[in-house]
Amino acid sequence: MARSAAQSAPSESIADALLAWYDRHHRELPWRVTPDRQQAGERADPYRVWLSEIMLQQTTVQAVGPFYAKFLALWPTVADLAAADEEDVLKAWAGLGYYSRARNLKRAAEAVVHDHGGAFPPDAAGLRSLPGIGDYTAGAVAAIAFNRAEPVVDGNVERVFTRLFAIETPLPAAKPEIRRLVATEVPDDRPGDFAQATMDLGATICTPRRPSCILCPLRDRCMALRDGDPERFPLKAAKKEKPVRRAAAFVAVDPAGAILLRKRPGTGLLAGMSEVPTSEFTARLDGDTSVDAAPFPAAWTLAGTIKHVFTHFELRLDVYRAELSERPATNIGWWSTRDDISGEALPTVMKKALACAIPDIF
Repeated sequence: MARSAAQSAPSESIADALLAWYDRHHRELPWRVTPDRQQAGERADPYRVWLSEIMLQQTTVQAVGPFYAKFLALWPTVADLAAADEEDVLKAWAGLGYYSRARNLKRAAEAVVHDHGGAFPPDAAGLRSLPGIGDYTAGAVAAIAFNRAEPVVDGNVERVFTRLFAIETPLPAAKPEIRRLVATEVPDDRPGDFAQATMDLGATICTPRRPSCILCPLRDRCMALRDGDPERFPLKAAKKEKPVRRAAAFVAVDPAGAILLRKRPGTGLLAGMSEVPTSEFTARLDGDTSVDAAPFPAAWTLAGTIKHVFTHFELRLDVYRAELSERPATNIGWWSTRDDISGEALPTVMKKALACAIPDIF
């Protein structure tokens, strides 16, 4: 539960203090229309806001920048993205992880074009009807692109508000309480700027470790700072240990240096992505880790073992490599040259496997 700061809170509202700080100290981000540009009449593009928010899920601002620029260069509008080939979208997404986001990105673009006349729904309820858009993304796009007074709560906002109100309920159980508190503070006139201001505060001042409380515009009302231990918040429930799964990957190299790849099934883990052949594994079941699982007989040698952490389990892949004198008679996939391999729709785990077998491949 949160403690109330009403008795000693400054007369200036949380929103006013945050927005005054944001006007001076906002981050310059490629998808953001800053307050000075808004004053000049510029408005946020719903397509760009939505694209950035989908990319920023589970990914840092620094990592997203180049991918965002690439997507806009390839598909400047939602109609362009809707008309794109899904394989091309997956290739452009490779490196961002969580590939269901890329497939939903394409489906949402198609829905906007075919079901909404090419315009994004302007409210959170309508946005939630699009594939891949949940409460957070719907609120963010509604607030930032359409100036709707929606609560927008990401990890940065959770940290700011759990400290501000000294919320003792651990995450994730505290999420409804945090959302309710954020909703009470959202201003009607600048909800999008309020959302971005709170996120900026969490990213630059109210950081997980060693927060710069002396610079915080909300320090006079922060319950956690008053108690002398801001870093204690947010409280988090103990994490369950992730199960470890084992499997094998097979990197076959032909005489010209091309590498055998195949496409994963259209559903399930890493659906539709490219991979080197592997033994069959799931989040619940191990795969064969021996050469018996190889796609064809060859002089397979163990190159090493790589580790990759998925949302629900950790995968350890024994990586085998074979140098071939000729291509085998197989129709399980295709051969990708060293020049083409970086453009394949390879998830991070497969890039790790390739780099284990061929250290200078990327």
